Amino acid sequence: MTDRQITGTGRLYGVGLGPGDPSLVTVRAAELIGKADVVAYHSARHGRSIARSIAERYLTGGQIEEKLVYPITVETTDHPGGYRGALDDFYEEAAARLAAHLDAGRDVVVLAEGDPLFYGSYQHMHKRLAHRYPTEVVPGVTSVSAAAARLGQPLTEAEETLTVIPGTLPEEELTARIAAADSAVIMKLGRTFPAVRRALERAGRLDDAQYVERAFMDGERILPLAEVEGETVPYFSVAVLPSKVAPLEPVERRTDGAGAVAVIGTGPAGPLWLTPEARGVLAEATDLVGYTTYLDRVPERPGQRRHASDNKVESERAEYALELARRGHKVAVVSSGDPGVFAMATAVLEVACEEAYRDVPVRIVPGMTAAHAAASRAGAPLGHDYAVVSLSDRLKPWDVVARRLRAAAEADLVLALYNPGSKSRTTQVALARDLLLEYRAPETPVVMARDVGGPTERVRIVRLGELDPALVDMRTILLIGSSQTQAVERGGGVEVVWTPRRYPES
Repeated sequence: MTDRQITGTGRLYGVGLGPGDPSLVTVRAAELIGKADVVAYHSARHGRSIARSIAERYLTGGQIEEKLVYPITVETTDHPGGYRGALDDFYEEAAARLAAHLDAGRDVVVLAEGDPLFYGSYQHMHKRLAHRYPTEVVPGVTSVSAAAARLGQPLTEAEETLTVIPGTLPEEELTARIAAADSAVIMKLGRTFPAVRRALERAGRLDDAQYVERAFMDGERILPLAEVEGETVPYFSVAVLPSKVAPLEPVERRTDGAGAVAVIGTGPAGPLWLTPEARGVLAEATDLVGYTTYLDRVPERPGQRRHASDNKVESERAEYALELARRGHKVAVVSSGDPGVFAMATAVLEVACEEAYRDVPVRIVPGMTAAHAAASRAGAPLGHDYAVVSLSDRLKPWDVVARRLRAAAEADLVLALYNPGSKSRTTQVALARDLLLEYRAPETPVVMARDVGGPTERVRIVRLGELDPALVDMRTILLIGSSQTQAVERGGGVEVVWTPRRYPES
């Protein structure tokens, strides 16, 4: 028995027509269009429907045609609910028209360019009707696949991810999404094209971008996006950032002198702490240079060369990266946290300012600092003025460290202490604790944060007088409160640390 015999109603079909060429309509879609009692399609006020023109060869002439004419497109409206309210009312009215046919036992095919559930108008009918009537969705070739086919370039390869971005997003958001993408397709161009072009340029991806207009339709146009004039761009066009793997030349052959160095902050641990900008620059690099532990956090990509080294050869690592860039490579120097906070940015710039490397472009890409990550786990201990001090005396004498600790303590600043201890440095934490106890009460809150964001993360709140140096290692950061810092137990026994924004008058 058919659905109609069982339920007494017609069946709803959302039918994808592909990108434009009627030959790319699936066999299933063609069958349903030919058998339908009712064929519905959307159109603008001018009455012409691209969906109908694609399906025309499959129409029998005996079907009822329901033209669903949008009351507005991008125009202004006096509807009390504004643009969204006008469209919602239209979708409700259109769904009611189709429901009347379904209730009368007629099968209804709703035509959709591309795929019905991929930015398609059909989805608004689906949400309003699919739970009430037997429904089938027939997929179609998307504009994304059509554009890739016309370009003849892979969209993704190996572990790459594809990002689909609507051009209607705010320009800042567009820039961030583009910067973070491996490969991408930006849709809904038309009037959004100028902002999309600026976003591609700001993200450093304009030269990679391809433009595909009306793929598999009359008037098809394909060219580098940088060559497109903004006033000529229709809605049925996409910007494509193809796979980065396929066109990548072997590293040995990159001798065009167009290299550069980017020093990347990867945050305290893992991809969740990586900024979109950093993610994009890492993906663009031909070479990655860094301390082995930090380099292991970056996913491997086909075609990229990785140059790992020990943690104590910063200058040598910087020179090696600059030499690669001078030979035409795009080099990313990987640093944890923020590269400008006790990390690789200074090491690279020190060498980059030497005569041999002054012409090599160097950019610093910031990252989440360890201090800020640790503070977020404990509450808001850095809510007022604070000082950042490294306890390492490998590059400066301990008496300098002690002098700075004393000055910060006398000024009643919260302290973020980096590099507190290691296998070869075991006395600094105890020395710093005893010095600070000359200025701070033993009850002063101390945040001990280890491996924040990592698999062995542990954050403890102790008191300065009880700070045990044996529990502190190189992966730990210490946040020492000021005289005003509070440690308060909230619901569930959770203790939070915060420093008031106001400081009492003398």
